[in-house]
Amino acid sequence: MTTSWASGGFVPGLMCEREPTAAGALDGLRLAVKDLIDVGCAPTGAGHPDWAASHPIPGADADCVARLRAAGARVIGKTITDELAFSLEGENAFFGTPRHPVDQERLPGGSSSGSAAAVAWGDADIALGTDTGGSVRVPASFCGVAAMRPSHGRVSLTGVVPFAPSFDTVGWFARDVSSLHAAGQVLLGSDFRMGRTALRPCVALDALALADADVREALLAWTGRARISAPREAFVGDWRPWGAAYSALQGHEIAEHLGPWIRQRRPSFGPAIAPRFEQALGLDASLRPHWCAWRDEAARALVNRIGPDEAWLVPAAPCVALQRSADDDERACFYARALALGAIAGHAGLPQIVLPLTRAQGLPVGVSFIAAPGQDERLLELALALSTSGSSH
Repeated sequence: MTTSWASGGFVPGLMCEREPTAAGALDGLRLAVKDLIDVGCAPTGAGHPDWAASHPIPGADADCVARLRAAGARVIGKTITDELAFSLEGENAFFGTPRHPVDQERLPGGSSSGSAAAVAWGDADIALGTDTGGSVRVPASFCGVAAMRPSHGRVSLTGVVPFAPSFDTVGWFARDVSSLHAAGQVLLGSDFRMGRTALRPCVALDALALADADVREALLAWTGRARISAPREAFVGDWRPWGAAYSALQGHEIAEHLGPWIRQRRPSFGPAIAPRFEQALGLDASLRPHWCAWRDEAARALVNRIGPDEAWLVPAAPCVALQRSADDDERACFYARALALGAIAGHAGLPQIVLPLTRAQGLPVGVSFIAAPGQDERLLELALALSTSGSSH
């Protein structure tokens, strides 16, 4: 059944449909679940056949799935993820590459590639993904769907395969902001108090400078229509250490949490993924305290700058969707900038939202905002206001 769906985003041959466990705000919505997240009595494959073969089938839903089903959502399938989530491109050497919704020669972005594609193609109304370094934000921007990465720790990771837990979050996608908002109410488990002071939109100009010219111009044109002009600085200096610190800390956590399984199982990885795990498992552990200290200082300074009442526009991705034929140099250039941009929210545990409100080269570009930790509800309310204000035209 899943192979007939337009997106190519579902795990081939895996039937996984679950009815809601109760009625609620998400009645009638079709839910797709990234195959890094447990659905009870279905295998969790984590993008690699050896993972499912060497792990027991979970007996219960992950907390995030259980919440959505209890609010009326119906699970329609498990979606493809890049191998053990170690990619931002959206390719999988074992299960295939989900289809980009606009240009079939483009990549959907990863590692929540299948979830983003399923929503973009209309196969699902909402979808769950995970975001560590940009794995919800990048595919949302590439595919033109709304998405949310919550504050670190706001949504339970119980029942989710760990990657780099100090950065890992459960995020979600939707075709429209109202559905994104409704799913957020359920997942965040809090009282949305409409009418509170709205976040003030600003623009992180140094982050915007990392984007390709066409993406930067599209975002600046959108800010002009939305009358957003207050300038801010996300990095305050060289942006490169943000990506370097993220890569090092992610690598150390991968070695800690996935390293034992990789060394024992010795799985084969695709040609793009294998060297990434080799590098992560070969890092010098003595350098970890240095990067932890760097992150702590950078995160404190960023949270102090952003304050509790502002939302800063930053690119969700530095470019439009990559060509499937992109060479190693193009991908390396993308990665360096994408990881630095993703690390803004990642290092400080910030919430970040992506809205599909503009285009460049005829391809989607996500308009994205970060806010201070714990301001998830207000960020969703800002997105709802922006999507209905006319600034999206």
